[in-house]
Amino acid sequence: MPKVLFKFDKEKDLWNIWETCNSDSKWYNHKESVSPILLEICEGKKFEECKKELEEFRSKIYNSKLIKPFVNSLQQAWDTINDRFFEKLEKIMKLPIVFDEVISYITTVNRCPYDFKENPWFMVSFFKNILNALVTCGHEIMHIQFHNTYWDYVKKEIGEDKTAHLKEALTVLLNSEFSKDFWFVNDEGYPVHKELRKFIEEEWKKEPDFDILLNKCIKYLKDNDVSLS
Repeated sequence: MPKVLFKFDKEKDLWNIWETCNSDSKWYNHKESVSPILLEICEGKKFEECKKELEEFRSKIYNSKLIKPFVNSLQQAWDTINDRFFEKLEKIMKLPIVFDEVISYITTVNRCPYDFKENPWFMVSFFKNILNALVTCGHEIMHIQFHNTYWDYVKKEIGEDKTAHLKEALTVLLNSEFSKDFWFVNDEGYPVHKELRKFIEEEWKKEPDFDILLNKCIKYLKDNDVSLS
C-alpha cells in the first residue's frame, strides 16, 4: 500500500506563509486567516526580503517543542487508517494510486497547498485538530490522484478553470464515503462550490460510479451558467 510520511520542514513552512500572504484565490481569501503582523512582514515583498523577520516572528512556535509530538500523533493516527483509505479510494476512483509514498509537511498557517508531480507532497495545518487534519490528508490526496488520472480528460471537455473547480468539488465524496468510518468529521469545501457539491452528492447516491459521475459533471458544467469565479 502507498504510505504517507509526516514531516516538518521550516523552509517549506516559511515559504508557504509568505506565499499565503501574497496569493490571490478566486475561491477563498486565505489572507483573512493570517495574522495582520504576518501580512505586514510578507505582503508585497520577495521571500528573501522578509524571510529572516518571518522566521524570527515564528520562532516561538518553532522552538516550542510541540511540533514534533503533533507530527508523531498525526503519523500514528493516519497509520491506523492508511491501508483502508487507499483501498477504498482506489475502488471509488477506479484507478491505482499513482504514488508509493507521499510526504505531508506541517505548516503553521491554514492554507494547505500540494504538488502532484514526480515527488508528490501536501501540507497540513499545525492548528487543526487530529481529526480535521486527517480530513485534509484525504482531501489533498484525492486532488493528487485526480490530477494524475482524470485531469487531462476533463480539461479537454470543459477547460482548465472548470476542471479545477470540479477537482475541488469532488472532495464532497469524502463525506459520504469516508467520514463515518475514518475521521468522523466532514470536509466542508468552499462556499463557491456549494451547488456543484450538492449536485455531485445527489448523483453519487443515484449511481455510485466515478466515470459516470464525471461525465454527468462535465455535462452539468457545460449546460449550466455556473458562477465559479
